[in-house]
Amino acid sequence: MTDSDEFQPPITPTSGRPLLGMTILVVEDSLFACDALRLMCLHSGARIRRADCLRSARRHLQVYRPSGVIIDLGLPDGSGEDLIAELGRAVPRVAVIIGISGDADGEERAIAAGADAYLAKPIAHVGEFQETILRLLPPERQPNGPRPMRKDVVQPDPVAYRDDMSHVAELLEEAADGPILDYVAQFLFGVARAAADDQMEHAAAALAQTRARGGAAHAPVARIAGLLQERIAGRAVI
Repeated sequence: MTDSDEFQPPITPTSGRPLLGMTILVVEDSLFACDALRLMCLHSGARIRRADCLRSARRHLQVYRPSGVIIDLGLPDGSGEDLIAELGRAVPRVAVIIGISGDADGEERAIAAGADAYLAKPIAHVGEFQETILRLLPPERQPNGPRPMRKDVVQPDPVAYRDDMSHVAELLEEAADGPILDYVAQFLFGVARAAADDQMEHAAAALAQTRARGGAAHAPVARIAGLLQERIAGRAVI
């Protein structure tokens, strides 16, 4: 089974739905970030599939060949850069490979790994999302006629944010040391920034700094644990 265009009847994109006919695999561990991308695909006419880790993405790609792949650089079982490099070397090659990250050096890393383009988190503007993909498509996949750039912003489901917080709380219960803390700091920083949750973003940054210095992480982890419980219980307004 495949999502490759050669096995599907031709679909003509429109100015309102410029990505009509595309299937995009989103490799993203955050439900909140993925919901933002789901809404953008919905507004753009594209179908979406999701994988939350490298292993799941590779399983998808053994069965389906999407029109494009959007890959987060920080994943629970490795770096998205590895998958970008794999897809860049594959024959036939996926037409659109985009890296995403909330890290300051994310664009440099994604392009160096072989991505065609990069989107910085938080990803919220529908127009920027559409234009990034359309620039990479051949003329026959472009919508006909004039098309003003959309300026609307998507609002992901806050329930997805609470689900992300529950996921992190479970990780900390299982193992609150070593690489898990590095992943938690990276994950929380990106998700909190996307949700404009300043308290959690600062707490995640403090944990990352403590880990980088090699210091004891008890205090920043305790701070994060308290903030997590507030958000899971719905006591914090984000």
